[in-house]
Amino acid sequence: MDLPINKNILVVDDEPKILDAVASFMITKGYCVFEAENGYSALELFEKHNVSLVILDLMLPDISGEQVCAAIRKKSRVPIIMLTAKSEEASQLKGLNMGADDYIVKPFSLKLLAARVEVVLRRAENDLVPLVIKNSWHHGDLVVDFEKNIFCKKGVEVNLTPSERKILSALMKYPGKVFTRDELIEIAFHGIFEGYDRTIDTHIKNLRQKIEDNSKEPVYVLTIHGLGYKFGGD
Repeated sequence: MDLPINKNILVVDDEPKILDAVASFMITKGYCVFEAENGYSALELFEKHNVSLVILDLMLPDISGEQVCAAIRKKSRVPIIMLTAKSEEASQLKGLNMGADDYIVKPFSLKLLAARVEVVLRRAENDLVPLVIKNSWHHGDLVVDFEKNIFCKKGVEVNLTPSERKILSALMKYPGKVFTRDELIEIAFHGIFEGYDRTIDTHIKNLRQKIEDNSKEPVYVLTIHGLGYKFGGD
């Protein structure tokens, strides 16, 4: 199954020629690309847009790529591919240990980079593990333990259907990211979904009835009108 087109990729590099070459090539592959020449701009763009993958240079003029990676990892598991001129094994291991999904040494082939992007995106779509296995929100109002498959609302365990669990996991994996109905179908069900896209709305409605105080004024599963849904837990 082909990856959905128009996934957003954030390319971060302070070398204009590399930035332009990578961005242009990714666009030819059907991706929507955002470009940043420094770390602070990268973080601003990441907050503003629904980024599906980050291609991140380590040597930036303001803050390092490692710092950008660390900042992103505090809030999201979005895939990160690091670009660097450092070929030492220690540098690569440091980047991977910080949460990068892949590591490419300059100079590199654009075709190889595109192939790595596709592989990492596919792997990410099959991994619905949120930032942490167990977490709680609003002072224990909602407690989720994905490893034990336990979901508690105000100390009382609630039973989620497999579809509801997949949707909640997808939303929690990228806090703040707005998912369209089609994206939820693709990520939560890998494109194998019986029913119309509006069926997602029914799953959302049922999920809210189980985890929200007031399903008509949700604080966890939020509707972004005209776009889709996002997780609102802080």
